[in-house]
Amino acid sequence: MKLFALNPSRAFGEKVAQALGISLAEHEERDFEDGEHKARPLESVRGEDVYVLQSLNGDPQQSVNEKLCRLLFFLGAVRDAGARRVTAVIPYLAYARKDRRTKPRDPLTSRYLAMLLEAMGIDGVVSLDVHNPAAFQNAFRCPTHTLDTRRLFAEHMRERCDDGPLVVASPDPGGVKRAQGFREMLEAVLGREIGSAYMEKRRSEGKVSGTLLTGEVEGATVLVVDDLISSGGTLLRAARACLDRGASRVYGLAAHGLFVGDANRVVSDPQLTKLIVTDSVPPTRLDAEVASQHLEVVSAAPLFAEAIRRLHDNGSLTELLEGPL
Repeated sequence: MKLFALNPSRAFGEKVAQALGISLAEHEERDFEDGEHKARPLESVRGEDVYVLQSLNGDPQQSVNEKLCRLLFFLGAVRDAGARRVTAVIPYLAYARKDRRTKPRDPLTSRYLAMLLEAMGIDGVVSLDVHNPAAFQNAFRCPTHTLDTRRLFAEHMRERCDDGPLVVASPDPGGVKRAQGFREMLEAVLGREIGSAYMEKRRSEGKVSGTLLTGEVEGATVLVVDDLISSGGTLLRAARACLDRGASRVYGLAAHGLFVGDANRVVSDPQLTKLIVTDSVPPTRLDAEVASQHLEVVSAAPLFAEAIRRLHDNGSLTELLEGPL
């Protein structure tokens, strides 16, 4: 097995490698004056089971598209160098939110992304809490492996939930199944029943509307669960609705923290007790003080390490995600 992590995701890759008990494979990335670049492995991959890790989030150094281009070229280089099997490990998968046409002639960007990755000859792709797992699976012809944060967050919240009423909420109807899965895992961890709720949400031309909240939250600690936080507006909207209906406190939980736009103000809003994310995306866009006071980061590296180990050994990912606690 060889694990490569491209430079923007190297810190996360090192944690995955450490959990696997291996060292990251060496590679080179070079930038040229005209804006072109190249990346290549610095050690033989012939006949190897190769995993290439890169999160596709934009940051001040590289845009989403540049990271995607570099990942594609490196995957192609590894395949051309004779790797036996090549798996793209993409903790945060860009463009996954555009998986259906909501207006005439809309692009199906998630499918186009799958076509680009498959054109590099990959044998599989691994990602965390993709926006729509069914659309993700259907977009690819190669095997897809969807990891999720249910167990990570359930274990993390074990000590933060008192004996009072507890509710897991989705900030929109589309996330109800995700919230339900987390609620069931948390019930198994805590050994008690937990309530559920969800918010109405309608989006048109970037404007969000809808104020209905379904579910009983009065006097409860509410955990609002989503796949990602962009500006944080959807999460804060749900938190306000829950508090207006009598909730005692609200936590936000999301696999990916992109933190764009007005996220510093949203994350530090006192209506949110705390925000919990994974390290799939470094919170570099948040002010350091805001991050230290309002953000808790749960590492997904051990989860990815175990998934890679099981893929290499032909083990079960279902047992990893849904097996006994």
